[in-house]
Amino acid sequence: MSRTRLTLAFALVAASSMACGRAGLKPIAPQVAPEPAVAAPDPATSLPEVAAQQLAPAPEVVVPDSTATPASEMEPAPEPVDVVKAEPEEAPVSWDIEVAPYESHARVEYFVSRFTGVARNAFETSLERQSRYAPLIHDRLRAAGLPEDMIYLPLIESWYDPHAYSRSAAVGMWQFMTGTARGVGLRVDWWVDDRRDPVRSTDGAMIFLKDLKSNFGSMYLAAAAYNGGPGRISRSLVKHAGALEDAEGEDQFFALAEAKALRQETSDYVPKLIAAALVGKDPSRYGLERRSVLPFTWDSVRVEPATPLAAVAKAAGVPVDTVLDYNHNILRGMTPPKGSALWLRVPVGTADGFDARLGALPKAERTAVRRYVTKSGDFITKIARANGLTAKQLNWYNPGATRLKNGNLHAGQVILIPRKDVVAAARDVPNPALERYGSSTVRTHVVRRGESLSVIARRNGITVSRLKSLNGLKGDRIIVGQKLRVR
Repeated sequence: MSRTRLTLAFALVAASSMACGRAGLKPIAPQVAPEPAVAAPDPATSLPEVAAQQLAPAPEVVVPDSTATPASEMEPAPEPVDVVKAEPEEAPVSWDIEVAPYESHARVEYFVSRFTGVARNAFETSLERQSRYAPLIHDRLRAAGLPEDMIYLPLIESWYDPHAYSRSAAVGMWQFMTGTARGVGLRVDWWVDDRRDPVRSTDGAMIFLKDLKSNFGSMYLAAAAYNGGPGRISRSLVKHAGALEDAEGEDQFFALAEAKALRQETSDYVPKLIAAALVGKDPSRYGLERRSVLPFTWDSVRVEPATPLAAVAKAAGVPVDTVLDYNHNILRGMTPPKGSALWLRVPVGTADGFDARLGALPKAERTAVRRYVTKSGDFITKIARANGLTAKQLNWYNPGATRLKNGNLHAGQVILIPRKDVVAAARDVPNPALERYGSSTVRTHVVRRGESLSVIARRNGITVSRLKSLNGLKGDRIIVGQKLRVR
């Protein structure tokens, strides 16, 4: 570039700078902050601290936004709140039988008040028993396609007591009559009563309830038939068909009850079942305590006839009472004297090596009874006393013994004499063949010419003192035609 042109260029730049100043615009130039002064190190400060102070970033400067809301108009900051983890809500109580629609029914309310009032302790005890048998009952209800809340049926039948019995001869947790029990495959005889067995009786109850539900199409009618008999319910449905015209499903039962078509016990049966389900499913709502025990579990062992339960207990390494608790259906402290081997229950873990341990016991310990052949003049009391037993105990093992008119035993028949530990494990229960307890179990004898108390006692397998006690006799005098109670 020529000298003249270079001079002209500088002149134009100078003029331009003056023009920008007159317009009020400052020239754009980088703003450089002055370097902060660094104080001399304090001898009391360590070198790393000094370095940290020197290397720390400068505080950030926030420029207010002209569009921000004034502080006076802003909402106050919320107070800090302690964060508490919410407890999961309990699932609402529900039933798989129709409970809620009938909760306010007068008889349901009555039985709720009973279960939570005068029967409170019994109800709490029954819930504790229920916890032991609930898993097996629920499993079988599901398998049968029945509502699981039918678990409350044995509660209102027996309070879950395997040895409960009624005046009508219903026995066990599910309260089976002998004929009904045999009809669903349960063994009921002098030696074994499966109605007392929680597992076998539950299996039988599933068969019976499933058939009733299929026949009547309603769970509550099935329950009523369980209590009152299917024949009675069928006749009531036919006789009172008019009262059922507008009733469907479970309402049919209540329509029958309102028509007075059922016995009072049966009319109350379903309300009692509903009340038990209400209280049992939600006891805390009614101020009741639910206690639990371990569920009923077991192993099984096969045992030959005429084996003492005491020997089974010894081979399993448990007390005799434990074996009894696992085998409520064995009535006489031993497996039946005849027939095939029987499956017994033992606690879990005790079946391993059981056969070897049982076989290692002395033969006498494995033999429940010895056999005695009667001679002329023998009678039950005489044989019992000779062996340290009562006549009643000896009769437990000889239900088929035959007698002469004078009460003596026929000569030549075999009488079973049990071991003492067998008698100790026997259950003193009524004859399982009976179809009714109470007054029907009373047996009487009309005194004939030539008879004495001792003759009558022998003939009926009891002692003279027992005969006197049954009849309130103080002396030995009786008269012809007098009626005496012998059972």
